[in-house]
Amino acid sequence: MKLETKSLEVLTEALETLEAGFAELPAFEADADLSRLRTVLRDVAERMQDNFPYFHPYYAGQMLKPPHPVARLAYMLALWINPNNHAFDGGRASSIMEKEAVAEIAKLFGWKTFLGHLTSGGTMANLEALWIAGQLKPGRKILASDQAHYTHQRISAVLGLRFESVRCDTKARMDLDSLIQVLERGEVGTVVATAGTTGTGAVDPLPQILELKERYDFRLHVDAAYGGYFVLADNLDADTRKAYDCLTLADSIVVDPHKHGLQPYGCGCVLYRDPAVGRFYQHDSPYTYFTSSELHLGEISLECSRAGASAVALWATQKMLPYLPGGEFARSLGKCRQASLNLFKRMSDDPRFRMIFPPELDILVFAPNAQKTSEISARSERFFEAAAAENLHLAKFRYPASLLHGVWKDVDLDQPQVVCLRSCLMKPEHQDWADRLWKILDRIARGLG
Repeated sequence: MKLETKSLEVLTEALETLEAGFAELPAFEADADLSRLRTVLRDVAERMQDNFPYFHPYYAGQMLKPPHPVARLAYMLALWINPNNHAFDGGRASSIMEKEAVAEIAKLFGWKTFLGHLTSGGTMANLEALWIAGQLKPGRKILASDQAHYTHQRISAVLGLRFESVRCDTKARMDLDSLIQVLERGEVGTVVATAGTTGTGAVDPLPQILELKERYDFRLHVDAAYGGYFVLADNLDADTRKAYDCLTLADSIVVDPHKHGLQPYGCGCVLYRDPAVGRFYQHDSPYTYFTSSELHLGEISLECSRAGASAVALWATQKMLPYLPGGEFARSLGKCRQASLNLFKRMSDDPRFRMIFPPELDILVFAPNAQKTSEISARSERFFEAAAAENLHLAKFRYPASLLHGVWKDVDLDQPQVVCLRSCLMKPEHQDWADRLWKILDRIARGLG
């Protein structure tokens, strides 16, 4: 196959426009030894061949979605300036572009007044949100489901906050009865709900959690790093849609544009519904914050130096693919979800596969059929290797057998965990390639016997 390179012509044109903005400066050209550059870049290209084809529809394993060409080009274009969005004088244009881009994300959740900024990724964004939670609810516990991202427990430890996990139901969502049991002890300051767990894509029951918020007075943080953009999808099931409609009532939200937002790594975003939390960020610098009467981005974030190129790429993508219901960007999310639903239906109708529950977003978890979890795990391992041999790249996922009671009723749960296969169908092309993917899956299943 060939990588897309035609768009590089557009980059050359854009560089000429960028260059014209500095025409008043004396002539200066940085030295570029093209011969040595060519040698090194060829070496780099050869080293980079040692990768899975994350950009291709045959990669359906981890959460790796290729950036949109406009994001890739805008990021590269910005590198000729290499702005730093910590302070306005380090990234004049890119700081303004970041504020505009973050406002577009906030609009997804109905927030016109908010505080927010980009981060290096979801981990840093969640760290900031839990840091604010600890400031507002000192000494109180952080809760998250046992299927939430492991980073919440680690972050809590780093911040010196007490953490407790809450059991999940048989659809890998936070179990409400278990949540109430913990809340009744009166120690909870913040509940972390997940809008799209990274394991199964499960969405916690936000309407019911919000009802409990009124009774128990906790702060609600939503980790929507993976799933946040699905607020635009028009093919969510009824319960999932109700959960997404509640996002506007969260106290803080994290979204990763470098997941479903078509951005290069690393581009995360943290949002707070109440801008007054900015008081906890207040600090001074003897040499940084002088060139603007407005708050510098560094004054409302824990990170200092941050790549302005990330903001430029996100801004450009939003201009080309606006966040509009029914728009091109929204339709691409719908295609990803539809791809997972179609594959779920095919596998559910095929006795060679075992399913756990339908996908809520675009992550599908499945396993080859067998009568014991130990046998299912072994067959999953073989299936994974056979798929890789055919250039179909899946992921493995250890799922708690305790969540399978009443789901796999005829299976002997002889292990505490079962190895399943996990497929993140995060590319809209996965729907177009569905038949080709199924032919490989069918061939492997026949080979397993």
